[in-house]
Amino acid sequence: MPIREMNHFTVLTSDLEQTKSFYKELLGLSDGFRPEFSDNGAWLYANDRAVLHVMSDCKMPSDPAGVLDHMAFSANDLIGTVDKLERAGTRFFLKRQVTTKTLQLFCFDPSGAKVELDFPPDEAVPANSNL
Repeated sequence: MPIREMNHFTVLTSDLEQTKSFYKELLGLSDGFRPEFSDNGAWLYANDRAVLHVMSDCKMPSDPAGVLDHMAFSANDLIGTVDKLERAGTRFFLKRQVTTKTLQLFCFDPSGAKVELDFPPDEAVPANSNL
């Protein structure tokens, strides 16, 4: 099989700065090199890897989910992440995966893309969670 790993996701947005802010300030990605393209956008990095491409000069779909249900990232610092999301007024919900006990946080970016953050099972959980 020629596929070795996931390279990146691309999300569309009508507000590039708001979308970049969500992924950078709330989820910890960072700006990085983006080749010159004819459209406006950004590449956002986790460590040294461009994992999220954002395009803003395009027609937005009427259904933000389209055929992609969600994107998922491995993460750490659940309590810190929950605090950032709450301060920003970003709605989210937490689940614990039954088999692996992975802590899963789900939220939506400013354009409606569903984002999953997976935290190790031994991470501390927020005091007000029902987990």
